[in-house]
Amino acid sequence: MADSPNDVIVNKIAKNLDEHPEKVEGLQAVYLFDITGDDGGKWTLTCDGAKGTITEGVEGEPQCTITMEAADFVEMIGGDLNPQMAFMTGKLKVQGDIGLALKIQAILA
Repeated sequence: MADSPNDVIVNKIAKNLDEHPEKVEGLQAVYLFDITGDDGGKWTLTCDGAKGTITEGVEGEPQCTITMEAADFVEMIGGDLNPQMAFMTGKLKVQGDIGLALKIQAILA
């Protein structure tokens, strides 16, 4: 069975941030992942300059919102969908600070 967005966020992204806090060192930003479709939901990534934490739901005021279908999000995090190609084909939509959106790939890798 394929991973759900919640599995990806909790088991992969949050674990990666715990193990590699240097990925968000110096970054103060709030990201919102708005995942649509089956198993969708909203998750907030808060970077406080020293670490990144993910919480379910909307917290704070997101400076960058990333919207994707659940299946596309799982593929992108799994490395099967190129983020730039997803953006260019409309599978990944960004609202807010584009500069922060460009940093998210390195954070999630």
